[in-house]
Amino acid sequence: MENKDFNQIYNDYKEQSQGQAELEAHSEQLGKEQIVAVRKNDDGDLIAFKTESGRELDYISALTEAKAGRLAHVDVFHKYGRDILRSEPDGIKENNLDNLPHF
Repeated sequence: MENKDFNQIYNDYKEQSQGQAELEAHSEQLGKEQIVAVRKNDDGDLIAFKTESGRELDYISALTEAKAGRLAHVDVFHKYGRDILRSEPDGIKENNLDNLPHF
């Protein structure tokens, strides 16, 4: 039986996917604005978003724009009986909505 280093195989896989994730995250998405800052309430919930053009969107407006495909690198999913805005799961923690600067 061959002796495999499963940890090394997995770490190589993660390293390759990290590079690909960074390429995809920085790819140009024509006609779509990127969210660059967020506002949270006292409970830490996201309540508003600022785009790279300086527009400030409340949560409902951001959901509407994301559903229409006008915001880059975000997804809308349905959970807890409501629609929820989240960052695309690309493996890069720094661009997650929770980790963006506050405005």
